[in-house]
Amino acid sequence: MEKLELRLAGSGGQGVILASIILAEAAINADRYACQSQSYGPEARGGACKAETIISDQQISYPKIIVPGFLMALTQKAADKYAINLRDDAIVVLDSRIEVPESARRYRIYQLPILDTAEYEIGKSLTANIVAVGVINRILHICSEEQLREAVIKRIPRGSEELNLKALAAGLNMDLGE
Repeated sequence: MEKLELRLAGSGGQGVILASIILAEAAINADRYACQSQSYGPEARGGACKAETIISDQQISYPKIIVPGFLMALTQKAADKYAINLRDDAIVVLDSRIEVPESARRYRIYQLPILDTAEYEIGKSLTANIVAVGVINRILHICSEEQLREAVIKRIPRGSEELNLKALAAGLNMDLGE
Protein backbone atom coordinates (compact mmCIF):
# COMPACT_ATOMS: atom_id res chain seq x y z
CA MET A 1 0.00 0.00 0.00
CA GLU A 2 1.23 3.45 -0.82
CA LYS A 3 0.91 6.17 1.78
CA LEU A 4 -2.69 7.38 2.10
CA GLU A 5 -3.39 10.95 3.17
CA LEU A 6 -7.03 11.34 4.19
CA ARG A 7 -8.89 14.51 5.10
CA LEU A 8 -12.34 14.26 6.68
CA ALA A 9 -14.33 17.47 7.06
CA GLY A 10 -17.68 18.66 8.29
CA SER A 11 -19.09 20.69 11.12
CA GLY A 12 -18.45 20.26 14.80
CA GLY A 13 -20.68 17.59 16.28
CA GLN A 14 -20.77 15.39 13.17
CA GLY A 15 -18.04 13.13 14.51
CA VAL A 16 -15.48 13.52 11.73
CA ILE A 17 -12.67 13.62 14.28
CA LEU A 18 -13.83 10.38 15.88
CA ALA A 19 -14.14 8.85 12.41
CA SER A 20 -10.54 9.84 11.66
CA ILE A 21 -9.34 8.36 14.95
CA ILE A 22 -11.20 5.11 14.24
CA LEU A 23 -9.64 4.84 10.76
CA ALA A 24 -6.16 5.40 12.22
CA GLU A 25 -6.76 2.77 14.89
CA ALA A 26 -8.13 0.31 12.33
CA ALA A 27 -4.99 0.82 10.22
CA ILE A 28 -2.86 0.06 13.27
CA ASN A 29 -4.98 -3.07 13.85
CA ALA A 30 -3.95 -4.05 10.30
CA ASP A 31 -0.25 -3.66 11.21
CA ARG A 32 0.13 -0.38 9.36
CA TYR A 33 1.51 2.91 10.56
CA ALA A 34 -0.92 5.75 11.17
CA CYS A 35 -1.02 9.23 12.60
CA GLN A 36 -3.99 11.49 13.07
CA SER A 37 -4.52 15.21 13.68
CA GLN A 38 -7.50 17.54 13.84
CA SER A 39 -8.54 21.16 13.96
CA TYR A 40 -11.75 22.81 15.08
CA GLY A 41 -13.42 26.07 14.23
CA PRO A 42 -14.11 28.51 17.05
CA GLU A 43 -17.30 26.74 18.14
CA ALA A 44 -17.27 23.29 19.72
CA ARG A 45 -20.50 22.30 17.96
CA GLY A 46 -21.53 23.61 14.59
CA GLY A 47 -18.20 25.21 13.70
CA ALA A 48 -16.01 23.94 10.90
CA CYS A 49 -13.75 21.02 11.69
CA LYS A 50 -11.38 18.77 9.83
CA ALA A 51 -9.44 15.71 10.76
CA GLU A 52 -6.54 14.20 8.90
CA THR A 53 -5.11 10.72 8.94
CA ILE A 54 -1.99 9.36 7.31
CA ILE A 55 -1.81 5.60 6.79
CA SER A 56 1.25 3.82 5.46
CA ASP A 57 3.05 0.50 5.38
CA GLN A 58 6.27 2.46 6.06
CA GLN A 59 7.12 4.61 9.05
CA ILE A 60 5.65 8.10 8.78
CA SER A 61 8.35 10.74 9.02
CA TYR A 62 6.13 13.85 8.89
CA PRO A 63 2.79 13.85 10.74
CA LYS A 64 0.95 16.40 8.60
CA ILE A 65 -0.80 15.86 5.29
CA ILE A 66 0.99 17.46 2.36
CA VAL A 67 -1.30 16.63 -0.60
CA PRO A 68 -4.42 14.65 0.34
CA GLY A 69 -5.42 11.78 -1.91
CA PHE A 70 -8.80 11.42 -0.24
CA LEU A 71 -11.42 13.88 0.96
CA MET A 72 -14.72 13.17 2.65
CA ALA A 73 -17.01 16.15 3.29
CA LEU A 74 -20.32 16.07 5.13
CA THR A 75 -21.25 19.74 4.66
CA GLN A 76 -21.29 22.08 1.68
CA LYS A 77 -19.00 24.51 3.49
CA ALA A 78 -16.45 21.74 4.11
CA ALA A 79 -16.61 20.58 0.48
CA ASP A 80 -16.16 24.12 -0.83
CA LYS A 81 -13.25 24.79 1.52
CA TYR A 82 -11.31 21.53 1.25
CA ALA A 83 -11.91 20.20 -2.28
CA ILE A 84 -8.78 21.99 -3.47
CA ASN A 85 -5.10 21.13 -3.73
CA LEU A 86 -5.73 17.39 -3.78
CA ARG A 87 -3.64 14.80 -5.59
CA ASP A 88 -4.47 14.50 -9.28
CA ASP A 89 -5.88 11.01 -8.68
CA ALA A 90 -7.78 11.98 -5.52
CA ILE A 91 -11.01 10.38 -4.42
CA VAL A 92 -13.70 12.72 -3.06
CA VAL A 93 -16.66 11.40 -1.07
CA LEU A 94 -19.48 13.88 -0.57
CA ASP A 95 -22.78 13.44 1.13
CA SER A 96 -25.55 13.29 -1.47
CA ARG A 97 -27.02 16.55 -0.13
CA ILE A 98 -23.89 18.41 -1.23
CA GLU A 99 -23.40 20.02 -4.62
CA VAL A 100 -20.05 19.06 -6.16
CA PRO A 101 -17.81 22.14 -6.00
CA GLU A 102 -16.32 23.26 -9.31
CA SER A 103 -12.85 22.69 -7.81
CA ALA A 104 -13.62 18.98 -7.26
CA ARG A 105 -15.12 18.03 -10.62
CA ARG A 106 -11.82 16.67 -11.95
CA TYR A 107 -11.50 14.09 -9.17
CA ARG A 108 -13.15 10.71 -8.75
CA ILE A 109 -16.38 11.64 -6.98
CA TYR A 110 -18.73 9.55 -4.88
CA GLN A 111 -21.95 11.27 -3.83
CA LEU A 112 -23.48 9.00 -1.24
CA PRO A 113 -26.43 9.27 1.16
CA ILE A 114 -24.33 9.16 4.34
CA LEU A 115 -26.46 11.59 6.36
CA ASP A 116 -29.77 10.19 5.10
CA THR A 117 -28.64 6.63 5.87
CA ALA A 118 -27.77 7.61 9.44
CA GLU A 119 -30.98 9.56 9.96
CA TYR A 120 -33.54 7.37 8.21
CA GLU A 121 -32.09 3.84 8.03
CA ILE A 122 -30.23 3.76 11.34
CA GLY A 123 -32.53 6.22 13.10
CA LYS A 124 -29.82 8.44 14.61
CA SER A 125 -28.14 11.22 12.64
CA LEU A 126 -25.23 11.07 15.08
CA THR A 127 -24.14 7.78 13.49
CA ALA A 128 -23.25 9.44 10.16
CA ASN A 129 -19.57 9.34 11.09
CA ILE A 130 -19.69 5.57 11.54
CA VAL A 131 -21.59 5.13 8.26
CA ALA A 132 -18.79 7.20 6.68
CA VAL A 133 -16.10 5.00 8.27
CA GLY A 134 -17.67 1.96 6.60
CA VAL A 135 -17.88 3.73 3.24
CA ILE A 136 -14.27 4.91 3.45
CA ASN A 137 -12.95 1.45 4.26
CA ARG A 138 -15.04 -0.03 1.45
CA ILE A 139 -13.46 2.39 -1.04
CA LEU A 140 -9.87 2.42 0.29
CA HIS A 141 -9.49 -1.11 1.75
CA ILE A 142 -7.59 0.13 4.80
CA CYS A 143 -8.19 -3.02 6.84
CA SER A 144 -10.46 -6.01 7.20
CA GLU A 145 -14.05 -5.56 8.31
CA GLU A 146 -13.22 -7.29 11.59
CA GLN A 147 -10.29 -4.94 12.28
CA LEU A 148 -12.57 -2.00 11.55
CA ARG A 149 -15.30 -3.34 13.86
CA GLU A 150 -12.71 -3.71 16.65
CA ALA A 151 -11.64 -0.08 16.25
CA VAL A 152 -15.25 1.13 16.25
CA ILE A 153 -16.14 -0.85 19.39
CA LYS A 154 -13.06 0.48 21.19
CA ARG A 155 -13.90 4.14 20.46
CA ILE A 156 -17.68 4.46 20.70
CA PRO A 157 -19.59 5.09 23.94
CA ARG A 158 -20.51 2.00 25.93
CA GLY A 159 -24.09 0.95 25.34
CA SER A 160 -24.15 2.18 21.74
CA GLU A 161 -22.47 -0.86 20.20
CA GLU A 162 -25.55 -2.30 18.47
CA LEU A 163 -26.53 1.03 16.92
CA ASN A 164 -23.01 1.86 15.74
CA LEU A 165 -22.34 -1.60 14.34
CA LYS A 166 -25.59 -1.27 12.37
CA ALA A 167 -24.32 2.09 11.04
CA LEU A 168 -20.95 0.55 10.17
CA ALA A 169 -22.65 -2.29 8.28
CA ALA A 170 -24.76 0.24 6.36
CA GLY A 171 -21.60 2.05 5.28
CA LEU A 172 -19.77 -1.14 4.36
CA ASN A 173 -22.73 -2.27 2.26
CA MET A 174 -23.68 1.06 0.68
CA ASP A 175 -24.21 1.05 -3.07
CA LEU A 176 -21.26 3.03 -4.44
CA GLY A 177 -22.84 3.38 -7.84
CA GLU A 178 -19.92 1.77 -9.65
